Amino acid sequence: MTHGTPQHPGLTGQPVYLDYNATTPVDPRVAEAMLPHLTRFFGNPSSGHTYGVEPRSALAHARAQVAALIGARADEIVFTASGSEADLLALRGAVLASGRERPHVITQVTEHPAVLESCRALQRLHDVRVTLLPVDGDGLVDPAALTEALDEDTVLVSVMAANNETGALQPIGELAARTRAHGALFHCDAAQAAGKIPLDVTALGVDLLTLVGHKMYAPKGIAALYVRDGVRLEPVVYGGGQERGLRAGTENVAFAVALGAAARLAADELADGAAIRIEALRDDLHRRLADGLPGRVRLNGPRKGRLPNTLNISIDGIAGHELLASTPGIAASTGSACHSGAHTPSPVLTAMGLDADRALGALRLSLGRWTTGDDIAKAATALTDAAATVSAQNSMPPEADITVDGTGLLCVTLLLKLRDRIEGAAPGTVVHIIATDPVAPVDLPAWCHMTGHDYLGPVPGDGPPVYAVRLASSERRTRPDRPWHRDESGQ
Repeated sequence: MTHGTPQHPGLTGQPVYLDYNATTPVDPRVAEAMLPHLTRFFGNPSSGHTYGVEPRSALAHARAQVAALIGARADEIVFTASGSEADLLALRGAVLASGRERPHVITQVTEHPAVLESCRALQRLHDVRVTLLPVDGDGLVDPAALTEALDEDTVLVSVMAANNETGALQPIGELAARTRAHGALFHCDAAQAAGKIPLDVTALGVDLLTLVGHKMYAPKGIAALYVRDGVRLEPVVYGGGQERGLRAGTENVAFAVALGAAARLAADELADGAAIRIEALRDDLHRRLADGLPGRVRLNGPRKGRLPNTLNISIDGIAGHELLASTPGIAASTGSACHSGAHTPSPVLTAMGLDADRALGALRLSLGRWTTGDDIAKAATALTDAAATVSAQNSMPPEADITVDGTGLLCVTLLLKLRDRIEGAAPGTVVHIIATDPVAPVDLPAWCHMTGHDYLGPVPGDGPPVYAVRLASSERRTRPDRPWHRDESGQ
């Protein structure tokens, strides 16, 4: 490949992969580094005999490699099994070690669920006060808002380095300085940032920082928490005293070696200007989409001050999930969540003040080590063509509403009747379904999820139950004869 990295075997002949923020392929060089510790060097690193020597040495070397990536000391790195666990160790560990009667934790509304859910658990189980800072239209925290939120019981502030959806880079240095000046600890979840931009824990002034293996070309199941020397934490796993006593359990040497190798490769790439190459490809993709869909492409998040690999856009007049469903040759993500066929806007984009249509239209395109110029050209063409096609279909005038009377019918029979009734109906047609079977609210959303239609929910009224469905451009049925059915037990 043009940038000197061999082609990844998992990407050959597959759709264009633009979902590196979700997970990265394991680099073959990383897999090669870990392999001996899955086969030959199987010993426990805590063992005093010969079989423990190589695993112990490899673990120490990996710790030093991870530390070097972020400007830390090797003995300040604690290996964990995931980024979520590292976040939990930082938050729960700081709170329980504080000794405060009712400690106070501050984070922000667009933080990763690993932090937000840990905060909610601390609030529920330990009576911790939690403050969620707002963000502006670019998704950034105002340092002045943090200063105002700090109080005498604040023990920890946790703000991510880079947002996983928009790539927005928070002003970590300033936020950490204000936090530490107040006497509290500062934790930064750098899962998305590590390896993509330079990070130095001393320059940033953070006390705790999370790195995640599968975001930087190592396997899933390995992460690390930087714990500044002198910071006291309550362990998250109790036992034999491994990892400075903060995370007991025999270390996963092979995966730690993988994270170390990935950290070394990331450091080398940063030094060689890989971020500049990725940023140029990202901006080329943005330009191609904007040229192909003039006046319709909206950037979500800051134009500058974001990860070099992340492009979050909305295309006017089309939902993100509709666009991706129409481009099977592209693997990417939306920020919306799908629950029983109904899509809800991204909480991140909603917190930034975007309206529901724009948030539902969002598409996250994230590039990585194996993204090429050819990939960008192919993706831009596919997305532009699909957007034009779907928009044309969505602009077709809907037929008059259809009413399907299923009074007294079991839901499976109703759905068969519904299938026949909507045959040939135009996309966008709204179907009102009268259904007295009590399982209809369960089965209808599931059927919509399978077929691609939009479940709009119950229609208000005093009569029998009525549910609304908007027909999609095409049906995606795996069982045309019975699009949705329960087994004989009614499940």
